[in-house]
Amino acid sequence: MKQLRLGVLAGTFAVAGILSWGGMRLWEAYGTVPSVPLAAPIVLAVIAAVLLATALSLRSRLRAQRERRPGAKGVEPLMAARALVFGQASALVAALVGGMYGGTGVFLLGSLDVPARRDQAIYAGFAVLAGIAVVAAALFLERVCRLPEDDDPNGKTKAPSPA
Repeated sequence: MKQLRLGVLAGTFAVAGILSWGGMRLWEAYGTVPSVPLAAPIVLAVIAAVLLATALSLRSRLRAQRERRPGAKGVEPLMAARALVFGQASALVAALVGGMYGGTGVFLLGSLDVPARRDQAIYAGFAVLAGIAVVAAALFLERVCRLPEDDDPNGKTKAPSPA
């Protein structure tokens, strides 16, 4: 499985932000603009919390297994793979949604004197922050699930040399 690339996530965020900003300008020309739901930052924050809890759980279980503690629960490879796929998918969606709300928030910065639009800009800002938290938690989960690198290109691990 390939690692997440920050460039891809940042590019997704930027493109979504630009398209959202342009869409909001176009939508305003026809009348009202769509609102930012209050649930947007809450849902993203919950996803970030789930990813972080999963990463911390896997990290402690892997550490206990590595240290050969008695009664340590191992980590099934399929469970780790599923958690990793969930994290990567969440990071990509969070970059897209965060960019969308970022573009919306930038558009709304021009009309902060209207109380309803100021509230929408605040919700959009919190959604961007929660999206960044999802990406950070997903990258942490990916780091936890990473396998040790092999030294030999044939897939065989070299034995440590005696010092």
